[in-house]
Amino acid sequence: MKNLKVAVIQMNSGENKEKNLQKAKKLIERALKKKPELICLPEVFNFRGNLLKAADAAEPIPGYSTNFIAKLAKKHRVWILIGSIMERVEKHKKPYNTLIVINPKGKITTKYRKMHIFDVNLNGKLILESSRNRGGNKPQLVSIGNKKKVKVGLSVCYDLRFPELYRYYSKKGAEILCLAASFVKVTGRTHWHMFLKARAVENQCYVIAPAQCGSGSAGLKTLGHSLIIDPWGRILEEAPGNKEAVIFSELDFEYLRNLRKNLPFLKHRKIH
Repeated sequence: MKNLKVAVIQMNSGENKEKNLQKAKKLIERALKKKPELICLPEVFNFRGNLLKAADAAEPIPGYSTNFIAKLAKKHRVWILIGSIMERVEKHKKPYNTLIVINPKGKITTKYRKMHIFDVNLNGKLILESSRNRGGNKPQLVSIGNKKKVKVGLSVCYDLRFPELYRYYSKKGAEILCLAASFVKVTGRTHWHMFLKARAVENQCYVIAPAQCGSGSAGLKTLGHSLIIDPWGRILEEAPGNKEAVIFSELDFEYLRNLRKNLPFLKHRKIH
């Protein structure tokens, strides 16, 4: 693949699932005007707010929300990455926070269950994601593209702080790293851009980061600033911090491969 047109959607999702789904549909339709091959939605796109209610709103996969997006993918013949939904699994009481990739035929090709669980104390607010969600235990890559394929390493929000995950993806041949997020503002205003640029540079990959804006769980404000970053760490496109948006870019893989050829530090690693 030489180029890939991508659209990244930033949302301000709330607790009304139907409203969120219709909002996602409108934003996807806006994105389609520029004919991307891949459209990316943020974490918890279909329900965001009180985390106990979010667990109650969990769905099986495939299920109501994924079927809704799959119909759009099939109708418009486009790849759609659902940043995540709460996934209900019968044998477990707690849901997974699961990212889903849907191909242009409307079929689910890949699921990634968020591995790293957000148990923190932020300015006196204790957030224990482990009390409400299960963590996954397996990295996932997906090959996307309508003609030639490109490998994408998948991750969700708090995963960003664990560079070994992204090194694993680069060693497995990833050329894009995708992080879907509802990143809190209190940490994001210092770390969001820095970490995403670092993951792009240290792995010589494009980074796609669809995010939420507005208020998230526990009433904490989220950062927004969805990003598309190139392998040199340059921001190609950035959404605002305070409103829903769609951003676009065309990823150039000839540029990426020339960069890896001329600065081949991934081949110079001593620790594997």
